[in-house]
Amino acid sequence: MATSDLSPLSQPSPHKPLPKLNLFTMFRLGLFQMGLGIMSLLTLGVLNRIMIDELTVLPWIAATAIAMYQFVSPAKVWFGQMSDTKKIWGYHRTGYVWIGAILFTSIAFIALQVVWQLGFSLQDTGWSLMTYTWAVLLGVIFALYGLALSFSGTPFAAMLVDISDEDNRSQLISIVWSMLMVGIVVGAIVSSNLLNSPDICGDAILSYDPTATAKVANIPTLQGTVNPVFIIMPGVVLGLCFLATWGVEKRYSRFSLRSQVVEREDQITLGRAMGILTANRQTWLFFSFLLMLTLSLFMQDTVLEPYGGEVFGMCISETTQLNAFYGMGTLFGIGSTGFLVVPRLGKQQTTKLGCILSIFCFGLIILAGGIESQSLLKSGLLFFGLASGVLTAGATGLMLDLTAAETAGTFIGAWGLAQSMARGFATVLGGAVLNLGKVLFSAPFLAYGLVFVAQGLGMIMAIYLLGRISIKEFKDNTKSAISAVMEGDLDG
Repeated sequence: MATSDLSPLSQPSPHKPLPKLNLFTMFRLGLFQMGLGIMSLLTLGVLNRIMIDELTVLPWIAATAIAMYQFVSPAKVWFGQMSDTKKIWGYHRTGYVWIGAILFTSIAFIALQVVWQLGFSLQDTGWSLMTYTWAVLLGVIFALYGLALSFSGTPFAAMLVDISDEDNRSQLISIVWSMLMVGIVVGAIVSSNLLNSPDICGDAILSYDPTATAKVANIPTLQGTVNPVFIIMPGVVLGLCFLATWGVEKRYSRFSLRSQVVEREDQITLGRAMGILTANRQTWLFFSFLLMLTLSLFMQDTVLEPYGGEVFGMCISETTQLNAFYGMGTLFGIGSTGFLVVPRLGKQQTTKLGCILSIFCFGLIILAGGIESQSLLKSGLLFFGLASGVLTAGATGLMLDLTAAETAGTFIGAWGLAQSMARGFATVLGGAVLNLGKVLFSAPFLAYGLVFVAQGLGMIMAIYLLGRISIKEFKDNTKSAISAVMEGDLDG
């Protein structure tokens, strides 16, 4: 018997009608996104907290190093085209997904080891040439991590298009995206339990050296608790990636049957994306709104866990749990908005409501720091997640309304690529503002508060831009403007 007969990667027979995706398979595919949520928690949550709080790495350096994984997102173009044209193990998508998953789960552990070396160097020599060298190397490692994510995630996103039809694609995307937040919540709970050790909490982690001018973290003790987490959790994620995709492409892919492939995010270059998003007044306004919204929503990515540690005295396990409150709020916000809010207010007003609620939540988070109330901080994050869910549902619906059907793939792809870059800038900006706050204020509460104030101001600007968006003008002008950009690409 030929080995290809036993392979789960074999192409379906062209003579057999392809089955429709069932709900179980949709949720199984969501396990991949669940894994990405867990990895996001480890990098933006645990690693970031350790660097800024325990190892006292400058916030802007920590944020810039981590953000490198977002700045390599234009590589999605190349990896997407590769998966279209070159098979791995006789397979257009799954081989890429598996190889990328092996790489990014391995690189996460390597990044942690570089963080330890950065900490040792900082304790031994301060901000010396060697310390900066370790910081640069960490940035390179995170860039490789981002490339591995794209190598896996972009073909996975393409596979979602391949295996679905128009009548069930939106349902598939909604389920898969929601599983990302489930991953953050589950990962926060599990990681918190794994990190719940008295040896790395409070004064227990500090190594008192009579010759030192300040308390320094006992890195070997940290390593003993954190290293296993970065072995166990990425191992679980790798298993989820295999479980999510095993046999799916073989059974459901319509790739070979479709004469025209829908234009996806991974087929839009950064230059082309910018041309589309600035094609006319309304596309520019909508792009500016999305840019400001992304910056305002994600600036806290690099400061939330350090905020809990430095201002509230929370252990690493406790700050990891903060993500669960945000994630649960987001899930509820997205799930309820489409049924309860949008039908009553409309998409544009729903988005505005989400912005206003977010500003209120930033105030709650700042107030919690002023009175050092952990319960108020958790409540603020729960409500901020709810506001983010309202915003996400409203803005996504608005984006779809503001897109001509003929150019939907192009515009959504351009928006997705631009948003990835904006998230990278948001991460760096959050660290830079925190750094500025530490220079301006001696009280940690005020330094962190400056970041949340900046987010609130960004939301006010987003509301202003949202008010200038006209759906009618957008639909009248966008189609012709994007067509002109695409014709220019062909001529050039």
